[in-house]
Amino acid sequence: MKRVLTAAVLIPVVLLLVFKAPLWLYALVIAAIIIVALREYLDIAKAAGIKPFRCLSYVAALLPIGLLLYAIVASSFRHRNYFFYSPDHGLHSRWLELALLSPVIFGVPLVFRKDLGGGLASSAASVFGVFYVGASLSTFIALRSDSTQAILVIFVLFSVWAGDIAAYYVGKNFGRNKLAPVVSPNKSWEGAIASVAASVGMAFLVLHYRHDLNEWFSPSGTFRFDFGSSYTPLGTVKPVHAIVLGALTNIAAQLGDLFESALKRGAGVKDSGTLLPGHGGMLDRIDALLFAVPVVWYYANLTRFLLP
Repeated sequence: MKRVLTAAVLIPVVLLLVFKAPLWLYALVIAAIIIVALREYLDIAKAAGIKPFRCLSYVAALLPIGLLLYAIVASSFRHRNYFFYSPDHGLHSRWLELALLSPVIFGVPLVFRKDLGGGLASSAASVFGVFYVGASLSTFIALRSDSTQAILVIFVLFSVWAGDIAAYYVGKNFGRNKLAPVVSPNKSWEGAIASVAASVGMAFLVLHYRHDLNEWFSPSGTFRFDFGSSYTPLGTVKPVHAIVLGALTNIAAQLGDLFESALKRGAGVKDSGTLLPGHGGMLDRIDALLFAVPVVWYYANLTRFLLP
């Protein structure tokens, strides 16, 4: 019951932020989620016997978003409107620069540690956490800021939610063959296949009604949902893109879920936290998204399938 109530409260809030929040507020919320999820990840690393660079990890994970917010504020003084600023390429450029500098950023502090035991693990775990949590969630900002790709934020959320529901009910009632018994004994191949099918179906649904959904992103728009008969299925998007995107997104999401479970089992931790009643910690709730959203972003930018 706690799980259902938590979802009933969070889902409308998440959708309201995605559709209607100005970019600066949306970025601030993503930054807050990064802080919470990264803290839980660092706690898992500590439970595994690793001593990550905590403060430096927070600074590095938030630096690209901080620079983005500064650019938005600077842009607002010129245009008087936050929605004119498009930071998608600049944000990923900052992450690339951070990746190139990460050996220096997390290597130099190790030199000044009194206890050098496990130094490689400390640096590696810190760098991985910054990109595993920070870079992945920042991709939500890049998608949201692009008017063409903003619909993919809705797709990846709906895809993961639909996949979770399908996997749970099909796995519970028909699951016989274990998917990853060491990491997650309750997951089955039957549930995993149903999850992929649900995600592909969601891809067709979201891409078919993307024109209606895109209107919700307008700051002055109203909440209307008119399924006009003039739309043909998927419009200019080829069906193969819906199939491939749905399947890749779901597979990545399931692997993200299993990966976080593997981290917790290796560290002897049951849940990443207790922030969300019935769901565990923030990392437990977004683990699938951390793998799924970069896959969606790369697929969209490699194929450019949303462009007319």
